[in-house]
Amino acid sequence: MLEFNQWYFVLVANFIVLLIVLNALLFKPLAKIFKERDASIKGALDEAKALTARKDEAVATMNAELSAARTKAKDLFNSLREEGLAREKEVLAKTEAEAVDLIDGARKDLKAETEKARAALKADVEKFSEEIVKKLVRV
Repeated sequence: MLEFNQWYFVLVANFIVLLIVLNALLFKPLAKIFKERDASIKGALDEAKALTARKDEAVATMNAELSAARTKAKDLFNSLREEGLAREKEVLAKTEAEAVDLIDGARKDLKAETEKARAALKADVEKFSEEIVKKLVRV
């Protein structure tokens, strides 16, 4: 049982003094450290959220720029492809025209050579026919 004697008041006074000393030396500094820790954690979380938002914006911007660059590259590729096809058609048409001209020239040359050969053979035929007639007449 609890007795109220002289030591009771000494123990109560000792408890109060110890509570005041511990409050000043231990509890207040610990509470301050806990508040600072909570503030730094909250600040770090806010900073992480801000960095995440900046990262998301940067990724979105990068994706938009990448998409625009891909579209531009695709358009450039298609235009160069079309230009190449047009140039190819032009070169093929020119080459075909040159080939046709060359073939026509060769045909004309061949026709001229044929005419010359025919004329030469005609002259030779007349000469040979005269020789054959002479040889037949002599016999």
